[in-house]
Amino acid sequence: MEGAEGGSLLGERGLGRLARFKTYRRRWFLLAAVCLLNCSNAMLWLTFAPVADKTAAYFHISLGMVNWLSIVYLLISIPFGLVATWVLDSVGLRCAVILSAWLNMMGSIIRMFSVLKFLSLGTQSYWYLFIGQCLCALAQPLIIFSPTKLAALWFPDHQRATANMIASMSNPLGILIANVLSPALVPEGKHIPLMLGVYAVPAVIACALATVGIHEKVPPTPPSASATNSTSKPFLTGLKMLLRNKPYIILAVCFGGGIGMFTCFSALLEQILCEKGYSNKFAGLNGALFTVCGLLGAFLLGLYVDRTRNFIESTKICFCLSALASIMFAVTSRFRHQDVMLAITSSLFGFFGFAIYPTAMELAVECSYPVGEGTSTGLIFVASQIEGVILMILLQALTTRISEDPASTCALDQGGTLDWTTPVLVLAGLCSAMSCFYVIFFHTDYKRLHAETNNSDFVKAEDTATADVPEA
Repeated sequence: MEGAEGGSLLGERGLGRLARFKTYRRRWFLLAAVCLLNCSNAMLWLTFAPVADKTAAYFHISLGMVNWLSIVYLLISIPFGLVATWVLDSVGLRCAVILSAWLNMMGSIIRMFSVLKFLSLGTQSYWYLFIGQCLCALAQPLIIFSPTKLAALWFPDHQRATANMIASMSNPLGILIANVLSPALVPEGKHIPLMLGVYAVPAVIACALATVGIHEKVPPTPPSASATNSTSKPFLTGLKMLLRNKPYIILAVCFGGGIGMFTCFSALLEQILCEKGYSNKFAGLNGALFTVCGLLGAFLLGLYVDRTRNFIESTKICFCLSALASIMFAVTSRFRHQDVMLAITSSLFGFFGFAIYPTAMELAVECSYPVGEGTSTGLIFVASQIEGVILMILLQALTTRISEDPASTCALDQGGTLDWTTPVLVLAGLCSAMSCFYVIFFHTDYKRLHAETNNSDFVKAEDTATADVPEA
């Protein structure tokens, strides 16, 4: 058996015997497999968005049909999110990761059928793309919910936030790669088959790593006290506990709304900026800065909370700063020739906003312990998808059509341009309102950390009692 990197003595619950917590080097392999799978799934999600016009021309379909290849992820994840939480907390992490890996790989391969000439699919080729995207969309909740479960089961308490941060941030990294790689691979529509083949490679590798490399549902010996109770509550019981947990409900509403706002920002950025004469290239640069700075912020905050355990203080400060950045963007984006300020505000919005994601997921587990990690994080994700759909509909409904502006770079089929002044101000207002609500009303105990502390105290008492017993 593989050697342990470290350990400490702990009295087994209810048995009075001493057990040893262990960490295994193979936890880093599991983390790498989950990261690659998460990144691949995000790349498959946004494969066509950066080259929508070329995709529409190649398959002889409308832009609306191209958009459905991305929207299907959002819609499927809402009902299947609850199924994914049950799989993670009832069947186990190994099954969830392997199942998502196969769904992801099969989806990427089925998408390639649409460009195989010898099949002569004609107008049916689009439906192979759509079915492939649906399979990848089914994999999304399973893999997005896995980081907190992986961190809880395989990593010691001083590495959990960092492991969760690395696994969680591989998803926006995949989004960034797709936004850069798709335009590079498809300068013309005829290169779309190459793009589909390239995106299938990481999916196949991730599936192979997960299937061959993940052998155990849980490690032979837990890395921490809380890992022994990671799925101590049945799924339905845990769900009822969450719905009666006031701090968790506040976190789910506010943090879910924050994810929904970030989804809207990413999806609508080009349309918001083109009205004021900013090019698509500049909008892409802002999107890249938004994501890259977000990854940096999440990395730094993950290291900080692993050392300090200041989950609540960190998320409240970052939420407020991201709200200020959203206000700066709402104002700056309404003026022309503000390239530098827009780049700065997009960077700050991503830096503080993305930093909240992995830390808030850890906080969801802390305030809901001993409910399973898959259930506590999965419910937040489902809430974020619902709030994201509502926000997307609301913001688009608040736009108004104005007369044609020569400075606008928007390409519309109908005359005129869309004015996004009201939507961006509403977005900033909602972000500010949610941050204030979260700061004022969210308070909770760190239940998982307290449980580990109590177990540690129990161990010390057991050790002392054992040392005082004279030898026979």
